[in-house]
Formats: sequence, C-alpha cells, structure tokens
Amino acid sequence: MTLPSTADIFDAIEHTWPAATQQTVCNWTIRDGQGGGKRVSAATSDIGEPCDIAAAETAMGHLNQDRLFMIREDEYALDNQLAQAGYRIIDPVKLYACPIETLTQEPVPPMTAFAIWPPLAIAKELWAEGGIDVARIAVMERAGLPKTSILARIKDRAAGSGFVSIHRDIAMIHAIEVTSTLRRNGVAINIMRAAAHWAQDKGARYFSLAVTDANIAANALYYKLGMTAVGHYHYRIK
Repeated sequence: MTLPSTADIFDAIEHTWPAATQQTVCNWTIRDGQGGGKRVSAATSDIGEPCDIAAAETAMGHLNQDRLFMIREDEYALDNQLAQAGYRIIDPVKLYACPIETLTQEPVPPMTAFAIWPPLAIAKELWAEGGIDVARIAVMERAGLPKTSILARIKDRAAGSGFVSIHRDIAMIHAIEVTSTLRRNGVAINIMRAAAHWAQDKGARYFSLAVTDANIAANALYYKLGMTAVGHYHYRIK
C-alpha cells in the first residue's frame, strides 16, 4: 500500500493539532499557538522559497511569540536564507506513517487501554507529568472530530495517555506520555494499538505521527511497530 505523502501528513498535522488562529502575511502562514508548543506557533512559507523574513518576524512579535520557523523537507533555499539571517536549527523531527492494519493486526490486551473523550482528569495528570499542560490540552480541544484520548493502565494503575484525531483517512497520534515509574511495560505499545483500533473503526486507512530525532527510544519503538519514516522537518529560531 502506498503511504500518504508528506504534504498529506502536514495537512493532517494542521487539522489534528491546530493553532488557535492563522493569518497570511506576505507569503507566510503565521500561527497563534497560545502557548501550545512549536507545531502550533511556527511560521511556514506558503511557497517554500525565500520570503520577507522581517514581515514574519513583525507578525510573530505582535503575537508575543518567539521568532520561530518550520522548515519542511526540500525547502533548502528558505533554510539557507534563515541560516544567513542568524536562525539556528532546533528540534529536527521525523514523520512516521503506516497502513492502519500494521498496528491492528494484534489486539489490545484486555483492560489495558481505553478510548475516552473528553479525557479524564487522571489522563490530564499523566500529561502534566510530562509537561503537556493546559495549553496543549486546549490544542486537543480545538482539533476536529473524530478524536479521542487513550488512557492506558498497567499493574492496576493509570500508566499513560495519548491523543488521536483523524483528518480524511489519516489518523495522527500526539501527546503520548507514560509515567516514568511504569515505562518498559508495554504501555506505549498498548496506547498505539488502542489508538489504531479506534481509528480503524472510524474509517482511517493510515496511522501517522511526528517525533523529534532526539527521542531515540520513541523512534526505536515506532520502527519496531512497523512504521516507516516518510519525511522530516526542523525549526529555526533566534
């Protein structure tokens, strides 16, 4: 099965992890993230080529946000323009995807993961442990339907949580967090499989996610589960 293009996955990111608002300034998309992290705050070029950096900087300044740009693959000239302007690379990210069946071939062990919307208070507590705060939960609330949280349990305890939303036929999972004392017990795998089973029931054909290169353990897990790295991007910041 042919996997989604990187353009399709970026489109899924926009809808499953959305900024509060967007505006077009010159050839830039300027996002108001309201504290929800880099993905919802970074400016992107609408043409993938060098643009008027000062216009974007001014617009982001009006939002009281960092001057932050997302550079997608193949945007080499734009990347060089920002480098020459003194912007440094931060957080290289890989995009992963797979057919939904890759993750649903095996069932989720009974009583280990549950799809619940809106998320329970314990799920929010687990997210907070990992720095996923109310601003990021607000991103989840903005995402379109269908969507759900996944609450995982192990050893009779709430152990992890995640968020999954579907755009067209692509399910995208975000905010996977496993409490530190219960890692290496298969909790993340159960979250992934539960999210995929839920998404398949809602009609999704593909499963995808974005993860920083620096998260070595997560990258290894997604490779182990049969997902394929299909693209990448990075940010530049001053």
